[in-house]
Amino acid sequence: MDNQETSPQEEGLQFNTRIDLSKLKNAVVQIKEQLHQVIIGQDDFIELLLVALLADGHVLIEGVPGVAKTITAKLLAKTINTGFNRIQFTPDLMPSDVLGTSVLNMKTSDFEFKKGPIFSNLVLIDEINRAPAKTQAALFEVMEERQVTIDGNKYEMPPPFMVLATQNPIEQEGTYALPEAQLDRFLFKINVGYPTLEEEVLIIQSHNDRKGALPQTLIKEVLSENDLAAYRSKIFEILVEEKIVKYIAEIILKTRSHPHLYLGGSPRASIAVLMASKGFAALQGRDFVIPEDVKKSMYPVLRHRVILTPEREMEGMTTDKVIEMIIQSVEVPR
Repeated sequence: MDNQETSPQEEGLQFNTRIDLSKLKNAVVQIKEQLHQVIIGQDDFIELLLVALLADGHVLIEGVPGVAKTITAKLLAKTINTGFNRIQFTPDLMPSDVLGTSVLNMKTSDFEFKKGPIFSNLVLIDEINRAPAKTQAALFEVMEERQVTIDGNKYEMPPPFMVLATQNPIEQEGTYALPEAQLDRFLFKINVGYPTLEEEVLIIQSHNDRKGALPQTLIKEVLSENDLAAYRSKIFEILVEEKIVKYIAEIILKTRSHPHLYLGGSPRASIAVLMASKGFAALQGRDFVIPEDVKKSMYPVLRHRVILTPEREMEGMTTDKVIEMIIQSVEVPR
């Protein structure tokens, strides 16, 4: 699970906000209540999805089959009154199957662009690493620039636009590792693990109590597109002091020179930490970022952007462990 803990200082923090975040906070509570009707545990997972939604970022979700990666993403989309498409990636999937293609109109003798399933608001890409590199590369432009270029014509994505991609661990047979350039376009990589014994019992009991009812039928819409746009605009107003900005920069800079890492974080990673920190602050009803928000953001933002040296990888070290070492080595601003 992700390293997310609320400090005692944060829990007891008293503050007066410049921005009214009460509606946003209430909406988050309602979304969590809706999801918890079906999803047992996975609190960190759900919180990260909500932060990414507010920060206008894409999410990569990794875990073995059967740990509710896909259903959680689908149910989150159900709580928002907006467009939703699901694309199942397979080894024979072509870029045109995702983006769309030009089709000859026999009546006009002109080619018309037929939009692919990527043209929606929330797009769930299931098992993204099952498709070959050519199809994965088709997502580069649309994820970064929110547009698709086909035959020299540009087609913009309707806001909001968010990609939720699931993948199986790359050690599994029949998977293609995503290139670094594509990984960098995801705001977060969320690792979804197995439930605890208590959670497993509740999962079984919940499934039994539903008596065959589909999970989607239990979920109600909470947000409209206008609500989401309004909440996203508030994220930009959240205060980030200069010492917090420097704290983010120092941590990212250390990833580029750390002896355990072959590849460090890019400036895009710094911006991702900034936006995610604002999202975490907003979820707590705060209109300013504290160091705890930055620490929470570092793990999901960096774990897919940094690469271990071959020696450390052979020793079984994880990127999360190295990120933890770097965070502990940087002085926390007061």
